[in-house]
Amino acid sequence: MERIIEANTYLSGIGFESSGLAAAHAIHNGFTVLEECHHLYHGEKVAFGTLTQLVLQNSSMEEIETVLSFCQQLGLPITLAEMGVSQDIERKIRAVAEASCAEGETIHNMPFAVTADSVYAAIIVADRLGQAFLN
Repeated sequence: MERIIEANTYLSGIGFESSGLAAAHAIHNGFTVLEECHHLYHGEKVAFGTLTQLVLQNSSMEEIETVLSFCQQLGLPITLAEMGVSQDIERKIRAVAEASCAEGETIHNMPFAVTADSVYAAIIVADRLGQAFLN
């Protein structure tokens, strides 16, 4: 059992160091600036970050709808309201976007330039797509 635990720990480290982290995890990090998102699990914030990354990279609606469906089936948040963000949205999401684009964040691994303005817009679009999907 001890060797299994050690192997998992080792492989987790290797996987993290060699993975292609990009916008989704940086957006997760951005959401940590909002107190109302502190109750969310890492994967819940990354799920919404993944939707935002799909918007940011101009993915097809088919792909976005597949991810929306998957997230909904698992009970993962697909709207800002489901993440607990329901008031003062513009100011709060601008803060998330700024934090997501901080120097050293993985969002800069994207194959194109990403700005706080483009992240802000992508989060808003992801939220609207999530709302439409629920309706």
